[in-house]
Amino acid sequence: MADIMFAGIGGQGVLTAGKILIQIAAENGKNVSWTSEYSAEMRGGIALCRVVVSDEEIGSPYPDQLDVLVCMNEDAYNTYIDQVADGGKVIINKSIFSEREYPEHVEVIGVDAIGISNELENSRGANLVMMGAMIEATNMMDKQQFSDTLKDYFDHKGKPSEKNVQCFNLGYEKAEKI
Repeated sequence: MADIMFAGIGGQGVLTAGKILIQIAAENGKNVSWTSEYSAEMRGGIALCRVVVSDEEIGSPYPDQLDVLVCMNEDAYNTYIDQVADGGKVIINKSIFSEREYPEHVEVIGVDAIGISNELENSRGANLVMMGAMIEATNMMDKQQFSDTLKDYFDHKGKPSEKNVQCFNLGYEKAEKI
């Protein structure tokens, strides 16, 4: 089981990342739950979603501690780092993080989400880069299986774009332990 939080600000695709993850996980036989919290602002306010992915029945969508924290910005990190369990994974968008010390009880993985999505001319794909880094760090699902299902996800939404899958794949490949 994995208790995951995607956190950032509105407009960064935080809620969308969680929705994509639960749909792909469910299509691949996992039990899932998704809850969200966001401020009234459409863009720029706090946004987060909690996702639980499990092979077993899920007891609560609100875990006491997180196994994985995916931070789109530093404010999200500063606010939620204390909720990560010992041995948990923290995925950071190192494009916008300043130099800092990280706690020793967690593993921090960074990826240049904004740089990669801009390089691929897919400015709205930073959340997919972060998901690639998360899947690599957690081994929650097979990379190719996730990538194929991600392509199907966007095809079914009527928004097929190879750039979305490329964002995911480069996030997976360029994630690095900090």
